[in-house]
Amino acid sequence: MAKTKVLITVKTYPSLSSKYDELVCTAGFLEDGRMVRIYPVQFRKKDYDQQYSKYDWIELDLVNNRSDFRPESYRPNSHESPINIVGHLEPVHNWAARKEFVLGKIYDDLSLLIEEAHDKTICTSLAVFKPKEILDFTIEEVEREWDKGKLASIEAERMQLGLFKQPEDPFKVVRKLPYKFSYVLIDVKGRKSKMMIEDWEIGQLYWNCLARHEGIESKAIADVKKKYFDDFAKTKDLYLFLGTTKTNHYVSKNPFMIIGTFHPKIENQLSLF
Repeated sequence: MAKTKVLITVKTYPSLSSKYDELVCTAGFLEDGRMVRIYPVQFRKKDYDQQYSKYDWIELDLVNNRSDFRPESYRPNSHESPINIVGHLEPVHNWAARKEFVLGKIYDDLSLLIEEAHDKTICTSLAVFKPKEILDFTIEEVEREWDKGKLASIEAERMQLGLFKQPEDPFKVVRKLPYKFSYVLIDVKGRKSKMMIEDWEIGQLYWNCLARHEGIESKAIADVKKKYFDDFAKTKDLYLFLGTTKTNHYVSKNPFMIIGTFHPKIENQLSLF
């Protein structure tokens, strides 16, 4: 089977799965510029040399995900399929090489994008979106622990597997984020929306800031807002990677969430130097 080459631009924060412990949704671009979703991926169970970073080129055995109606959805041929990292796009020259892929097709009208998503003949579920303005960055406290039922299912699955194989180093699921982070934005037509950010990077930023501030949550979330609002939204040329969930794709008024950011410097700032 020929391997498929994908430029990784998105990794979402891990979610729990009773079958696989936890899963990560990955998205990126094929060599011809089309966006694809790779799911499910047991990312943190991969060997270290297969744990790809954003803007890595990877090669893997990729097949259509027949359990997902969204046309951009693919999956590894098997969970044992190796992932080879074959290159990386550096952020040199103000992300010029990255822009060639990311900025090929840009949406700025959210209503048009949602119409495409709800149209079953198009069914767009991944997009690069340029907001006209970011109005705010909101932080909301949510449940601090994973659902006990899901954790129990994971443990039961492990116990069953343990009858046949006892792992030397039992896998620990990722910590649940105690906060939900969102952008409040308007599009080119003036439509105002509040969109949750599901990027792995925002979750990891929170945990890093919490450790740096010795567990003081108020300081950690202030640092997250400083990065995503004061820096990305106010001083950078900000684009958003948007994606839908399979469950909400057709039923939600706005099925999209923010699954990543793209934030090179503003070009006219560069011309000053």
